[in-house]
Amino acid sequence: MNSSVEHSRGTPVGRRVVLGLLGLGAAGVVAGPYLQQAQSAVAAKDPTGLTGLLPGGGGFRYYSVVPSVPTRTEQTYELTVDGLVERPARFRLADLRAMPQRRIVRDVQCVTGWRVPETPFEGVSLADLLDVAGVRAGAGAVRFTCFDGTYTESLTLDQARRDDVLVALRMRDAPISHAHGGPVRLYVAPMYFYKSAKWLSGITVTPTVRPGYWERYGYDVDAWVGRSNGRDDAPTA
Repeated sequence: MNSSVEHSRGTPVGRRVVLGLLGLGAAGVVAGPYLQQAQSAVAAKDPTGLTGLLPGGGGFRYYSVVPSVPTRTEQTYELTVDGLVERPARFRLADLRAMPQRRIVRDVQCVTGWRVPETPFEGVSLADLLDVAGVRAGAGAVRFTCFDGTYTESLTLDQARRDDVLVALRMRDAPISHAHGGPVRLYVAPMYFYKSAKWLSGITVTPTVRPGYWERYGYDVDAWVGRSNGRDDAPTA
């Protein structure tokens, strides 16, 4: 995702391999799911960021910071809410589906430049989950962890309570797929998409913001679309 990051997980792929796949995508080769599978495998081990330029499903690009991510099913998925809360809680998928659902249709903007217009997301308002847990005095931020074992993100408490921030269960009127960060991901509509952490597994209320994975490599903590990271993209209204 960030071409300036020189570390990698697993054996890095060669530049020629990445550029070869880029050539396939640009030429419009009819490879269907086979090209997508090859792209995903290469992207997982690409420290150059070039695979982010490959065409993805419906305009999206595949990004992961680990070689592989385990799947979670109806039976195995669990979301924990803890930290500075009165009532630490664990939610299964059925629990989240039983809560009031909110639908947001906004553009998705990646900090690397691509944009997917009018993308519907549905799920539980993050503010509602925080209310269920009961935020304690001294809280000022929310930290998010993911079941890939590596990715993290954070928001201030005020940002987390916005009505356009979701714990999302559905995207484009279907359950969120594993490749898109399912079965549950964060969706922060007014910020660049790296704030919308995939494979969400933990929500921890903290005193202050802890920079997330990409912020430690130079991305802005407050990632408002068009007002951060040196970019002037149109807001995702």
